[in-house]
Amino acid sequence: MQFQNSLAFAKTLDKKDPLKKFRNLFSIPKVNGKTSIYFTGNSLGLQPKSTKKFVTEELDDWATLGVEGHLHSRRPWLYYHKFTKKGLAALTGAKPSEVVAMNHLTVNLHLMLVTFYRPTSTRFKILTETGPFSSDQYAFDSQVKLHGFKPEDAIIELKPREGEFTLRTEDILAAIDQHKDQLALIIIGGVQYYTGQFFNIKKITEAGHHAGARVGFDLAHAVGNVPLNLHRDNVDFAVWCSYKYLNAGPGAVAGAFVHERHANNPELMRLAGWWGHHEKERFQMKKGFQPMPGVDGWQLSNFPVLPGAALLASLEVFQQAGMKNLVAKSAQLTGYLEFLLKQIDSTGKKFVILTPSDKRERGCQLSIYMKQNGKKVFNALTKAGVIADWREPNVIRVAPVPLYNTFEDVFRFTEIFRTALR
Repeated sequence: MQFQNSLAFAKTLDKKDPLKKFRNLFSIPKVNGKTSIYFTGNSLGLQPKSTKKFVTEELDDWATLGVEGHLHSRRPWLYYHKFTKKGLAALTGAKPSEVVAMNHLTVNLHLMLVTFYRPTSTRFKILTETGPFSSDQYAFDSQVKLHGFKPEDAIIELKPREGEFTLRTEDILAAIDQHKDQLALIIIGGVQYYTGQFFNIKKITEAGHHAGARVGFDLAHAVGNVPLNLHRDNVDFAVWCSYKYLNAGPGAVAGAFVHERHANNPELMRLAGWWGHHEKERFQMKKGFQPMPGVDGWQLSNFPVLPGAALLASLEVFQQAGMKNLVAKSAQLTGYLEFLLKQIDSTGKKFVILTPSDKRERGCQLSIYMKQNGKKVFNALTKAGVIADWREPNVIRVAPVPLYNTFEDVFRFTEIFRTALR
């Protein structure tokens, strides 16, 4: 498509957008009485208007049924985690038995590391990208120390080449091959939170397995954003949160994936809890843990119903829109944003886009690396009604989300950005 730098062109694209009706399904914050340009769905997604209905239904059932709601509410609480499986499977390219909503992201990451990071004296290293999200860094460090190793010896952090901002796939694969005799685990963010780079999950997983390592991904910035095929790509495990692109609310219940080739192996080391015990015997309170089949066997506690209702509301919207359609719009929306930004500063004197230009290597986030006055520009954007995201030391992250952002949003943002740069 040949983009044009005009408001009329942006409005034309919006009129033709087959997903335009979905914007009306979300509550969009206002700034100074005007509808904001909300470009931070990569940090906290907007609330679907149906969320209140879903949560209120559970509150009503709790009020009228009390404990009997576990079996007799409209969505029986005893089986609540099962209601999210179809939607999560569609978003992650998994089988329903391979995905589960539970806990929070870092809790799930630790649970998966207990199972899939089983170091030996010779094969003990973890390979990850430089600067993963801080919570991941803390988890890796503590797990390494738990096994008696030093993080500086056991954790390999891959850095981009000199003068580059993102990792080349061939460099990741070369590093895997270089350390293959010592690698126990490869764990990378599906989409890197700072740069917005979407890694090649299939190639990384293939190389990791060839090296004899287990391979997992933190999909916090990937799920609901980019196309995923976890089962087909043979990923060992993955974890994610649900409050970013999945729009399930602050502190929402998170999720996990375990490939079916592992999921029915009771010999795998894991931290056990009663909700992971086989449901037919769960309330017999017997000694001896018998895991549920599939990833459900990694559950610890009973499901948080109220946050789960918010997740169900969002998954219903995703099911209606279709991930394939959202990915197609995202490529156009983000492509248009990139086009307009380059019109503002074609020489790159004031800023540079860290995120790859190849649409196969990004989702809807663009990370703008400010070369001067970054925080001042960001504050000016905020004052003008743009809700974006500042990341130290000098990056403005903007994410035009296809479910609720428009081409007009993109155009108006770049006009405000142009003014702020002055």
